Amino acid sequence: MKKLNVTKQMFMVATGLALILTGCSDNEPVTSGVQELEQDSTEIAMSAEIDVASETMDDIAIDAYETQEASENTTGRVANGQESYSLPDCVTITVVAEQNSREITIDFGTEGCEVRGHVLKGKILLSYTRDPEAREILITKTLEDFYFNDKNIIGGKTILKQMSNENGNPQFTKTVDFTVVWPNGAEASRSGTKIREWIEGHGSGIWSDNVFEVTGNWTSTFRNGNSHSYEVVIPLRREVICRFFVSGSVDVERTNFSGVFDYGEGDCDNQATFTFDDGTIRDIILN
Repeated sequence: MKKLNVTKQMFMVATGLALILTGCSDNEPVTSGVQELEQDSTEIAMSAEIDVASETMDDIAIDAYETQEASENTTGRVANGQESYSLPDCVTITVVAEQNSREITIDFGTEGCEVRGHVLKGKILLSYTRDPEAREILITKTLEDFYFNDKNIIGGKTILKQMSNENGNPQFTKTVDFTVVWPNGAEASRSGTKIREWIEGHGSGIWSDNVFEVTGNWTSTFRNGNSHSYEVVIPLRREVICRFFVSGSVDVERTNFSGVFDYGEGDCDNQATFTFDDGTIRDIILN
């Protein structure tokens, strides 16, 4: 009798599964939910890669600008050499000065130059009007044949530097508008605004002790038409000695899902998580 009961239970389970499967549309296989989740997770990870590239480029641009200004303020002359920049020898810095304007070219070459854990190619160009008395300076940043870890980044941004915000700290407000193309042909564009507050290390003359907090909102749009909106809910902590954000979280909204991207509690690692609004948690490995 026990064997008969087990068989009967198996039949009932099989019947139930059959009803579930036949209840699904032929155009919507049972794996579609899993596939969509994987696609969403992939796009979230790609957007995080854009963040890594964007913040690293900003580190370098701000470093170059601050070093140039400090050199001129100290010596009263236009610096144009490698000795004062905290960048490796494979990077060439060129400064063109005309009256009060400055153009800084940061050239990483065409073969690949490792900078702070990433391989960069091409050029970052900065231009601004120099005024030591101004409370705000607008810096224009453009990219020329630029690659970040084999991702082609096209476009640029403006950076508005405030000498002192309401907290008494230097602050950089960045408008973002660029496109990233991966080696496999995947593509995404990024637009929005980021505010980077310099909370530690300013004025020390040592770049490695600098810490920033990043807030703002932006949108990532992928080639397939999917668009993600991001808003920082806990400020993202950027310690320049680390390749990635070490803490903070971002709220993510898309048509068919939402959730929170979390960088952790302060460890310098490549680990992050995304929690979908249904409670599903995905580990994200940052690149």
